[in-house]
Amino acid sequence: MPVEICQLHFPASLVSPLQDRNPGLITQALLNHAWTSARNAKGDNEQSSDTSLKVFHSDLFPFNLKIYVPTNPKGAERLAPGIVVSESDFHLRRLWGEPSEDLPFKPKYLVTFTVGYTQKENINKAAKKFSNDFAILLFHYDGRVSEWEEFEWSKRAIHISVRKQTKWWYAKRFLHPDIVAAYEYIFIWDEDLGMEHFNAEEYIKLVKKHGLEISQPGLEPDRGLTWQMTKRRGDREVHKETEERPGWCSDPHLPPCAAFVEIMAPVFSRDAWRCVWHMIQNDLVHGWGLDFALRKCVEPAHEKIGVVDSQWIVHQGVPSLGNQGQQENGKAPWVGLCHSSWGLTIVPSIVQVRARCRKEWGMFQTRMADAEKAHYKMMGITPPNSTHV
Repeated sequence: MPVEICQLHFPASLVSPLQDRNPGLITQALLNHAWTSARNAKGDNEQSSDTSLKVFHSDLFPFNLKIYVPTNPKGAERLAPGIVVSESDFHLRRLWGEPSEDLPFKPKYLVTFTVGYTQKENINKAAKKFSNDFAILLFHYDGRVSEWEEFEWSKRAIHISVRKQTKWWYAKRFLHPDIVAAYEYIFIWDEDLGMEHFNAEEYIKLVKKHGLEISQPGLEPDRGLTWQMTKRRGDREVHKETEERPGWCSDPHLPPCAAFVEIMAPVFSRDAWRCVWHMIQNDLVHGWGLDFALRKCVEPAHEKIGVVDSQWIVHQGVPSLGNQGQQENGKAPWVGLCHSSWGLTIVPSIVQVRARCRKEWGMFQTRMADAEKAHYKMMGITPPNSTHV
């Protein structure tokens, strides 16, 4: 293989001052100067594929060493990696003392409820089911926040108030994966859940034991159920599959017979939530169809998505969020709510809400199918007949 030998000439104005100020920098600075000069001479506009830290020399300011790290988060490339903090949390800190002493302990898990003040007693009971290992975050859809201070646990909770929004609107805007990265599991729950038979610590143990990345507690079978998959079974700790009505499942490993939970009380691992968050659409506030698509975020989905039977809850179906609406044609404001795994949403009539919910489901299915087809086409792969969204 032929070897090309080049002779490099460095200006004395560059070498002497660097030797005087910091001899240890001379090699890096000279090489960067040579590299930059060579690239300018050739008119090479292609970016280097090297992902290591680079220190650039400026001809106008010979002693100004510039940092550029392509592997840093987008927008932070000009910072030294050691100063970059790309993740955060909801840990409450003091305004005085040593920062290292602010947190005598750090919660391992995050529990969120989307609440109105009329459900305060139920949420108070629910909050007491979670130990100090669980941080509690309340999303307030009615604007009433200060009243919750009557509960001692609420004084340590995080409160976010935006009027008349849905659970998934809040989740998309305030639960970015980099914000909740400190928590091993994230609970995103409705406000109308009966938790008399639920123990949060035991739930976490079972989720870990059975390798569930996405899960929910079993639902009381004596109450109205939409799906057999989420019905509590009394003879086991966890189940991951079920039998549905004839024709409902094209594949026993696909929803709603497996790889499926509802969205009234889902629990996500940190890694699973990072994927799910990116799948939530900004403008589809009801979230219909997301439950059928959760399987795309874990593999194999029929093994890593399941229902915890021995820690179970009751879905009370209280339409409290609807009370924020306006009566129309003599109907109570809650008439026409999206009663589904997506919680309750303010709407004026059943016709309008059902139309919006179904439209969103169709839009979500179309977007998912189009995105996957476009990806397959770009990769030169023939897409499957159905994406099973």
